[in-house]
Amino acid sequence: MQVLDRVELYHVSAPLPAPFAPSWIPGTIREKTTSCVVRFITDDGVDGWSAFPAAGRERAGLGDLLASLFLGESPTDIDRLSERIHIMAVGGNFNWWIEPAFWDINAKTANMPLYKLLGGTHDRLKLYASSGELREPAARREEAEARLSEGFETMKIRVHDWDEAVDIAHISDVATHMAGRMKIAVDCNQAFRLTQNGDAPLWSLDRAKRFADAAADVGLAWVEEPLFGEWHEEMAELTAYSRVPIAGGELHFAGYSELARMLRMGAYAIFQPDAMWAGGVKQCLDIAKLCREAGLKFTPHCWSTSFGFIVNAHVFAASGFADEMLYEYPLSPPGWVPEARDAIFKTPLLHNRGWFDMPQAPGLGVEIDEDKLAKYGQCFFRASRREVHWMPEAFASIA
Repeated sequence: MQVLDRVELYHVSAPLPAPFAPSWIPGTIREKTTSCVVRFITDDGVDGWSAFPAAGRERAGLGDLLASLFLGESPTDIDRLSERIHIMAVGGNFNWWIEPAFWDINAKTANMPLYKLLGGTHDRLKLYASSGELREPAARREEAEARLSEGFETMKIRVHDWDEAVDIAHISDVATHMAGRMKIAVDCNQAFRLTQNGDAPLWSLDRAKRFADAAADVGLAWVEEPLFGEWHEEMAELTAYSRVPIAGGELHFAGYSELARMLRMGAYAIFQPDAMWAGGVKQCLDIAKLCREAGLKFTPHCWSTSFGFIVNAHVFAASGFADEMLYEYPLSPPGWVPEARDAIFKTPLLHNRGWFDMPQAPGLGVEIDEDKLAKYGQCFFRASRREVHWMPEAFASIA
């Protein structure tokens, strides 16, 4: 029986071509993309990769847990491996981003792209452009025109102002400007609060209702995460009230159990779980099945790392919703562009006139560029079933 024999952890930090100010972290300017990358290797030499955003050295102690909980286990027993991820959470946090590495191994072993192993048949995904920054109305109109010229028919923008009139003016301006040519959606980034570098408004249900009314009046495609993520009852009330679809679900760490409860409550019209946060590949696909049964919509969130994009693309391609929904394509130039996000891949994950062609190589279908991994990354932990090597000297140099 094939078993997990070795594990490696890397800290990767690659420069962005220009500063990037993510709307969901007020007061933050990013000049690089950073991630913790994991590589599991089986006893017969098949490897599986995944990665998660990393601010710095916060995952320094992760290796010992991975070695003790996963080495010696079968990569095919996803339920057992998911239980081990739950065990890790007793120590402080969920690490669902690890689970896709096991799927990478399983699909490589089967010599199939992951989405085909999962039963998917969609080789191309229609995309929507997902902007990550706040912009003034004139700049937003220019951005929308640029995305339209590149082949995108839908774009998602961000709002995050203290004054709700400003947020409403922003969506109204760009939606009116692009009317009949491009659909506009909006992400309010209210489901979680990252206020370590700057404060942010916390919307009430009443404010969310007024915003949903304004969004419906100008024909927005959907309104994403307009309320705090733990306010399940309020979200259900808003979804029942709204004339525009309410979407969300990306960071519900409890995974299937929480999302299934929210689905039964009617919390969202469009569920957007991210496999890296909200339960891994299997649980996200289980939510997609529930969405189909309930007559709701499904499309994953994927703003994180290069692996976050490709893992969730496989989920979406296998979800049964690729004929009727769009997949997110993070794009916020000049700072956030796929060439920088995908710095350790041999080939960046580029769109083709608003479409993404699913890779046909086995597994996740991406190939690590070992030279770039050495240039931008440092291995800080390596273990097998026989020995453990933690490299404190390497990790100490990581800023």
